[in-house]
Amino acid sequence: MSQPAAGRSLLTDLYPRIVKPRSVLRVPANLADYDTVRREFTWEAARTRLDGLPGGQGLNIAHEAVDRHVGGPRADREALRWLGRTGARRVITYRDLRSETNRFANALRHLGVQEGEGVFVLTGRILELYVAVLGALKAKCVVTPLFSAFGPEPIATRLGIGAGRVLVTTEALYRRKVAGLRAELPSLEHVILVPGEAASTDAPDTLDWHHLVDRQSTDFVIPPTDPQDHALLHFTSGTTGRPKGAIHVHEAVVTHHITGYYALDLHDER
Repeated sequence: MSQPAAGRSLLTDLYPRIVKPRSVLRVPANLADYDTVRREFTWEAARTRLDGLPGGQGLNIAHEAVDRHVGGPRADREALRWLGRTGARRVITYRDLRSETNRFANALRHLGVQEGEGVFVLTGRILELYVAVLGALKAKCVVTPLFSAFGPEPIATRLGIGAGRVLVTTEALYRRKVAGLRAELPSLEHVILVPGEAASTDAPDTLDWHHLVDRQSTDFVIPPTDPQDHALLHFTSGTTGRPKGAIHVHEAVVTHHITGYYALDLHDER
């Protein structure tokens, strides 16, 4: 037991202790007193930090992440910033993100996709990934993000277990990893392809993202959402056997929000 203490003493002798006085912080920290926060914390208070759907219609992750900001000073702030490998840059504000996610929600309704049905997303970190996930949550579908480095079999296994009706992916990923197994996925009815920079989505039995989504209305009313309604279906890695699905409900946003609130030095707590 003496060795660690001696080691700590040696380190403090060699290096000065790092001290960050709270008084010099430009923005005061939200978690200034951990013991007090822990003692006074309640889930009821955490829930009050979120808006909920208008008219007391419940709690929806996409509304809390996007729509509630459009009615305030954040409406025209950057919500997402994308930097491509070749230097391309795309920026989308909260106002824009509300419109794009509404379009995707309407696209799902146009295809006849109903609440509770599975929407899987297999892309890299492109803006369409976030639009698809948030738009599907608005439509009260159950969303499953898929790791883009998965091979064809892990993808097919998860699509089969989750009875995925819709898959959003890129043309390149579809041709390499999904097209060859399409016949083995009877529940997969709609494949929406995001074109690459120099590609066109001419794969058979697929839908072009822009042709489908861009023509949809930017108006969409999120249906009443019970906090316990299913929102996300995540899978275990499957390294020790068949992957297992874990459901997350819309009320999970309470945990995400309060964790981010205390983890970040946010002057405006909302």
